[in-house]
Amino acid sequence: MRLPTSSIKAVVFVAALLPLVRLLVLGLTNQLGANPVEFVTRSTGTWTLVMLLVTLAVTPLRVLSGWNRLAVLRRMLGLFAFFYATLHFTTFVWFEHWFDLAEMLSDVIKRPFVTAGMAAYLLMSALAATSTNAMIRRLGRRWQTLHRLVYVIAVLGVLHFWWLKAGKNDLAEPRIYALVVVALLGFRLVQYVRRRRARARLQASGGSRRSSA
Repeated sequence: MRLPTSSIKAVVFVAALLPLVRLLVLGLTNQLGANPVEFVTRSTGTWTLVMLLVTLAVTPLRVLSGWNRLAVLRRMLGLFAFFYATLHFTTFVWFEHWFDLAEMLSDVIKRPFVTAGMAAYLLMSALAATSTNAMIRRLGRRWQTLHRLVYVIAVLGVLHFWWLKAGKNDLAEPRIYALVVVALLGFRLVQYVRRRRARARLQASGGSRRSSA
């Protein structure tokens, strides 16, 4: 039996909310550990990166599996990545710095991992703001160019996590995320090269036909 697209989206929507539900349950039952702010910061940051990479994995999975209905999940997953990024950013602004703008700016300037994270969030905000159908129509071809920045965001996200963990000499997890990003970028590059070659062959065959005519 073929599930309706709406049902698939509903299942993914509920699954994407589970990390938030877990945080709320742990918070309400006082199980966030000795440092709740650090726990929430770490959790929301991790799920931002996971959601972002899952979003980027939609196209490769669709191409490799031939299941084109996966494409309808990409925007929703991308918005969930932004949602968890916003929770991560809110924790930084509110619970870590208590809205002290000078202290936050100092953090952004002096700590490279914060700089990378802030740059990634600003770019994500731009993509989220232009994710509506109205903005897609308004921007036209420029929309696709703009949303290719998602790969830059992924790199910045991994750098944010890498530099954070480098200070603690714990790079095992960041390496996994880095390898996933490299694989996704590699897939994108291969697809780009194939399209260029296909267009070149098409143009060459068209030129040959005109010459013979």
